[in-house]
Amino acid sequence: MSDLQDKTGMIPEPLEAKADRTPPSTAGMTTKVVKGSLWTLAGQVAPLGVSLVTTPFTIRLLGAEGYGVLILVGLIPTYLGFADFGMSMASTKFGSEAYAEGDEEKEGRIVRTAALIALMTSVPVAALLIFFAGQIIGMFNVPPELSSDAVLALRLASITFVINFLCGIFNTPQLARLRMDLNTFINASSRILGLLATPLVLYLGYGIVGAVAVLFIASLINLAGHLFISHGLLPHILGTTIDRIAAGAMARFGYGIVIAVFAGLLLTNAERGVLAFLVSPEALAFYAVAFTLANMITLFSASMLQALIPAFSQLQTVEKRSQLQSIYSRGIRISLVWALPILAFLILIAKPFFTIWAGVDFGEGSAIPFYLISIGLFINIIAYMPHAVILAAGRSDILAKIYWLELFPYLFVVWFLVSRFGLYGAAAAWSIRIIADAIIQSVMAGKIAGVSPPTKGYIGFIFGILVMGVPIMLMFFLGDRYVLVIAAGLMSLAIYAFIVWKAIIPDDEQLWFTNLVRSRLAR
Repeated sequence: MSDLQDKTGMIPEPLEAKADRTPPSTAGMTTKVVKGSLWTLAGQVAPLGVSLVTTPFTIRLLGAEGYGVLILVGLIPTYLGFADFGMSMASTKFGSEAYAEGDEEKEGRIVRTAALIALMTSVPVAALLIFFAGQIIGMFNVPPELSSDAVLALRLASITFVINFLCGIFNTPQLARLRMDLNTFINASSRILGLLATPLVLYLGYGIVGAVAVLFIASLINLAGHLFISHGLLPHILGTTIDRIAAGAMARFGYGIVIAVFAGLLLTNAERGVLAFLVSPEALAFYAVAFTLANMITLFSASMLQALIPAFSQLQTVEKRSQLQSIYSRGIRISLVWALPILAFLILIAKPFFTIWAGVDFGEGSAIPFYLISIGLFINIIAYMPHAVILAAGRSDILAKIYWLELFPYLFVVWFLVSRFGLYGAAAAWSIRIIADAIIQSVMAGKIAGVSPPTKGYIGFIFGILVMGVPIMLMFFLGDRYVLVIAAGLMSLAIYAFIVWKAIIPDDEQLWFTNLVRSRLAR
């Protein structure tokens, strides 16, 4: 190595070049996070809307058992989500920090380093999954006539999940700059293309393998889009060098992510695997449909998470701690205010929606699991903010410890409840676990970063819960008298909006929101 080269393999910059770097301002970070979250939300809602149209065709073309097998094929690789060694998250965190320093060359090296590490760890895992696909499918109650298709589909899905890892790394320049509009366009458009093509492929007779092939092609399109857009934002993303010094810190962070994700994937999906193993793929299909609708409660909070991690990564200094606390409190408050009317609405429409959307069997089989899952998901909304704080602080090891402490009690609870109550037991176990997880992560975020939940508005929120509970109670008492239930729901929503503005949102946030709206209308 030349004397001019440093340990990263790069020629050091002149001191003048370093001095010329101008770190981007963090002023208006709250607005950027909210704006980015809304873009991400739009990117989730648009494919979801398409999915609501296309999924009934997919279910009917495959049948309940075939659809359950398709879900199973997609589920198995998710258990190996740790195979990128945490580099998707590491790239976002360390890349955002480099961007905050104004060092785009370092940012580019970090992205390339993350991609290299991800390939080195995920490709061997994918190869093993391809080789043992037959044995893995044989572990589940897959009907014999669908077994060979399931094996081939799993092998194809194994390649897709490696491509998805690279997508989650090469979008780093978009996330660091909070350009969620660009990230959303790429992710949503490729996903929508896949959703639209799936029923067509099934109609043409290509079955489960054809459906998985569509997802493979959509992932390739997604990766190409991220490479093109990210290169425009960060020309340094293309190159042949890596950052060896950053690689060590990224590997330590990634190790914590791997340990956390390994347990987290089991925590997130254990009840599905146990349900398919102890009951049937059909029960898994009922559960998956219920979970899909219930997950709409968390759409906004999940959208915020993608913007929060790079934002919080840029606010890790003592001088910016008050800014971090402000975004943290507002994030929790906004998430809860948004989620409560959504929860009430989904509970009101759940059973008739399932019946019309997927068939009578799903109306009967998915409604009660939906109620059980939605309660847990609603309470778990508060966990998104502390989760982002813990990751942005680089304490992935804390998440690993939390998840491993939760795992074995949860596996026992899942097995016990599913073996006795089947589908309902799986939904109840899920809710119990995520409620406990929300409490634990909130406590740990306070210890790590000194953040705390909002201190005002609790009384108003309790009244809001009571008001939005009125149409739900009427639904159970009045049955199919929907006109009265709808009228009560609209009245409750109006009262709830008044309570939110007067008793939950602080004066400074009312002023911030008012100014934000005025600035948008003035354009």
